[in-house]
Amino acid sequence: MNNIRNFCIIAHIDHGKSTLADRLLEVTHTIEKRKMRDQVLDSMELERERGITIKMTPVRMVYHPKNENARIKNQNDISKMKDSGSSEKSSGTLDSDSYTLNLIDTPGHIDFAYEVSRAMKAVEGAIVLVDATQGVQAQTISVLAMAREAGLTIIPAVNKIDSPLARVPETRKEIAELCGTSEDRVLLVSGKTGAGVPELLAAVIERVPAPAGSPMRNGASGGDGFRGLVFDFKYSNHAGVIVFLRVFDGSAKKGDKLRFAASKQGFTALETGIFSPGETPVASLSAGEIGYIVTGIKEPGIASVGDTILSAKGKEQPLPGYDKPRPVVWASIYPESQDNFNELRQAINRLRLSDSSFTYEEESGGLLGRGFRCGFLGMLHLEIITERLRREFGLSLVVTTPSITYEVVTKRGGREVVYSAARFPDYNEIAEVYEPMVEARIITPPEYLAALMPMLYTHEAEIQVTENFGNNRNLVVLHMPLRELMRGFFDEIKSLSSGFASLSYKLSELRKADVVKLELLVADEVVPAFSRIVSRKRVEFEAEAAVEKLHGILPRQLFVTKVQGQALGRIISSRTVRAMAKDVTGYLYGGDRTRKMKLWQQQKEGKQRLKEQGTGRVRIPHEVFVKMVQS
Repeated sequence: MNNIRNFCIIAHIDHGKSTLADRLLEVTHTIEKRKMRDQVLDSMELERERGITIKMTPVRMVYHPKNENARIKNQNDISKMKDSGSSEKSSGTLDSDSYTLNLIDTPGHIDFAYEVSRAMKAVEGAIVLVDATQGVQAQTISVLAMAREAGLTIIPAVNKIDSPLARVPETRKEIAELCGTSEDRVLLVSGKTGAGVPELLAAVIERVPAPAGSPMRNGASGGDGFRGLVFDFKYSNHAGVIVFLRVFDGSAKKGDKLRFAASKQGFTALETGIFSPGETPVASLSAGEIGYIVTGIKEPGIASVGDTILSAKGKEQPLPGYDKPRPVVWASIYPESQDNFNELRQAINRLRLSDSSFTYEEESGGLLGRGFRCGFLGMLHLEIITERLRREFGLSLVVTTPSITYEVVTKRGGREVVYSAARFPDYNEIAEVYEPMVEARIITPPEYLAALMPMLYTHEAEIQVTENFGNNRNLVVLHMPLRELMRGFFDEIKSLSSGFASLSYKLSELRKADVVKLELLVADEVVPAFSRIVSRKRVEFEAEAAVEKLHGILPRQLFVTKVQGQALGRIISSRTVRAMAKDVTGYLYGGDRTRKMKLWQQQKEGKQRLKEQGTGRVRIPHEVFVKMVQS
């Protein structure tokens, strides 16, 4: 295990993690140059389309140190550490023939922070990457705190040094102060050109400790003493559940009898393998390694992230697992046709196997029929999940307006937790409402503070601290309702700061809220999917905006359709969608006008009859629901 290094790359979104991972794969010759492509570890179509990482991706690289300059430079760094009396220990030298490097590429967006936290449990070190053109961002501080809490060895690095806009000295100083280290310990790299990548690999070998774990007992394979932490898994129609794990003790090979510690379900290992970067079978997985095991299990609910895999008769204690993710945003998902409910259930079950932060439970939505109430870690997470359901499973969906969790105290003395705006009690039944708050951090150049302050006020933010941060930038710490954070807050910050400001947040305490339920009516019928909870002082503005938007995208019907916004027991806003105009007199020519009037009257009576009999109920296409959810 002395020649194994397990590490991950963590950074703010768009700071170049995936591009740097491409260069690492090139330098270590893990992938042939003719097979290389951009974002090679981002295999999902949505990841490549949007240019962001959604799922963490493990990969094994075998590195043969040949760069003499990198070796000398790194040895000089070690000498400087010794001369300065640094307590940091070197875990190895570059004189070995080869090193096994297990890398986990992680997402950068705050909605996928749970993916990052799981990756950190499987490694001993982390490369903290900072864009030289942007400097330290809010999410950089968040992920660095997570890495320190996990006890990882931190390797600070500045990326994009080849850019003409790079502020290398300033950025190097910022990250050095943030990490509490000297500037010469901060590495300079370019994920685009590959500059500094050999030195970065040398630093990983020297600074990241080799994995610690108990040696195999009596040289047995898969016998007593095997323990592996499940940090991710996926489902295959043919092979069943495939678990991704970090082995801490012992060894396992094909045919070994193993079991899950939490579910106590036993299974036989059908295959063991590594990621290079595709799934590659190997003879066995030993302590310190990261790989996968094919379980053959096809029942849902048996495998879970954070569980420990033990040998079938082993008596070892399970490893510490993961905290359960706390959903931030809730939305209900229904099939457009109830005939497709079972297909939606199967699709959600499958999707849950590849995204453990996605939670759901079945519910009945009245007019919308049967569906699922789903919890997400943010608005981007919601958008990605619904898009995957449409693309990967070909489903037409109805998605309700996103909401957060409220605690409602009724006038009868009852207290209930409400996840859906459609289930929010009427205003005359409510005594008090409590909503979650967040503590947010914004890092921005000072010239944009004047533009941001009015926006913070409109989002009910309370500024706690404003201080200088780094070179010519300010840090603003504030408290605000989670409800307001979901109301396009991130987009507004980026717009007002020309993209220079960054945001990170964490959930805080519950606080009393002054909110009401806003409902939208189409043809005098409430559409539960469009219901939302808004601030009482903004209810008229929100009603006008929602009605105007729905009026603009709702298809015209055969009869006049009213679109109305209702709150506080009254109609606040109203628009009328004109009926489709069919020329029923087009074939007439000449004659008395009463002939045309008779046909017009018959058409009018027919439309009224449609409406009265219910056969004229408005059918809302799923594209309308999608557009109403989007800002």
